[in-house]
Amino acid sequence: MKLINKDTDYAVKALLHIARNGGRRMSVAELAGELDIPYPFLRKTFQGLSRRGILTSSKGKGGGFELVLPPEKIYLTDLINIFHGPVELADCVFKDTICPDIKTCPLRKRILKLQKIFLAELRSITIASLLEEDANWPLTRSRPS
Repeated sequence: MKLINKDTDYAVKALLHIARNGGRRMSVAELAGELDIPYPFLRKTFQGLSRRGILTSSKGKGGGFELVLPPEKIYLTDLINIFHGPVELADCVFKDTICPDIKTCPLRKRILKLQKIFLAELRSITIASLLEEDANWPLTRSRPS
C-alpha cells in the first residue's frame, strides 16, 4: 500500500514552493520547470486542487494558480483524500457484503485502533508544518544523475 502517490507528492512539492514564495500566483510552466515536474501531470494535479478549493486559477497574461487557503489550513490528509481516497489501513475481506464478524472481530478492532492513531498523526501535518521542518527542502536535496 502506498500512502503517497505521485499526484500527492507533486501537489505537496508545488504547494510548498508556492507557500515559500509568499503564496503568489505562479504558472504551471514556471512551477514545472523549477521543480522538475512534468507539465501535463502538474496541470492535471492543479486542476484537481482547484476543484477542491485549495488553489484558484486565473487566465491570461500574469495568470496562474495561487493558494486559496493559508498553508496552515492545507492538510496532508486532504491532499491524500483528493488524489488517493480515504486513508484506510485495511479492508474487510468481505467487500460486497457485510462481514458477519464485523462487530466482534479482534483483528478489525486492533486495526481500527491503529488507524485512529495513524490518522491523528497524519492530520497534524500541514503545508505550514512542512515548511517549518525544513525551510530548504527540496532545494538542498540531491537529484539523481
